[in-house]
Amino acid sequence: MELIKSFLGILLLAYMAIICFLLYGFSKIPYFISNKKSPENAFSILVPFRNEVQNLPDLLDSFSTLHFPNSNFELIFIDDFSTDNSSKIIENWHKENSSIQLKLITNNQKSLSPKKEALSKAIGIAKYEWIITTDADCCVPMNWLKTLDQFIQTHDAAMVIGAVKLRESSNVFVHFQKLEILSLQGTTIGTFGCKLPFMCNGANFAYTKKLFAELHGYVNNNNIGSGDDVFLLQKAVRICPEKVFYLKNSDFVVETKAEKTLYNLIQQRIRWASKTSKYEQAFGKLVAIIVLLTNGVLAVLLLLFCFNIVNRWFLLLYFGSKYVLDYLLIQKTNVFLYGKSFVLVLLSSLLYPFYSSLIGTYSLFGSYKWKQRDFK
Repeated sequence: MELIKSFLGILLLAYMAIICFLLYGFSKIPYFISNKKSPENAFSILVPFRNEVQNLPDLLDSFSTLHFPNSNFELIFIDDFSTDNSSKIIENWHKENSSIQLKLITNNQKSLSPKKEALSKAIGIAKYEWIITTDADCCVPMNWLKTLDQFIQTHDAAMVIGAVKLRESSNVFVHFQKLEILSLQGTTIGTFGCKLPFMCNGANFAYTKKLFAELHGYVNNNNIGSGDDVFLLQKAVRICPEKVFYLKNSDFVVETKAEKTLYNLIQQRIRWASKTSKYEQAFGKLVAIIVLLTNGVLAVLLLLFCFNIVNRWFLLLYFGSKYVLDYLLIQKTNVFLYGKSFVLVLLSSLLYPFYSSLIGTYSLFGSYKWKQRDFK
């Protein structure tokens, strides 16, 4: 019994050390202050899509309000075998916004990683040196390109990572998803601040075509269904870390939509978690293992407490320590992304260990379905 308690104590201390490490790193990333410099860069914005007829109008509307010269950016939409009217929506929108450069192409064939295949094809025909990827269920802020351009002018960058947030809602199910997104975004910023980045989000991800070529694109991970973002980041960090930056500015935050059903949420999170075991960076794997074990242990302790097997003070110590540190990281992230405090609901924190440990464990052995396709 003492051996088990010692293990649990060491695990909790390791988890607390990681969160403190992330909190420190978060504070080390300075908030970028934009200036009034004239645009100097041009961008090719890549959007792979598959059956996004409900989401594309919002994304297209956000593109039409960008405060950036139309001559300095182009849109490349890659149709990944849609069976709805997604392409027609894009074509109709372009008729009304013909001053914006737009290319609509189709993906080559179904593969083990269709999104990577779609992006590779688009990069091959991209007009401009800077590539930005985003998703069809997102909206971009009006100063998105302007802020990125100014950042590039003041930094020797070849890759720039930005934040992603959920569209605000009073829905309890969305609130639960927001809790997880804030945790992931806080982890991303924290690891950049500590100069050990291993996470990013392809919905707000910029890099040069030259760097993409130097990294040999998705070679060595194009057989993995997801990871078009993190594997490219980890390659860049290994080869040229001094050219990889996090852009911390509220005008460079992309907004995405929450999943509408529990089934879709679980499938998406399994897809995200499935690439963790393929991480090249040891620190990334270590963080994932400790977080998974900590949530798993807490889930077991909560169950044992229900059967009066675990002392309530021991459970309170374990849960309380984790809850307080998680709250601090989530709170800092929420203030940056939304400009206000976040209420960390106790029920969500009690459910999350079960949800997280089940998703993490299943992703190591199971398969998932995404965009009407099966992946292993």
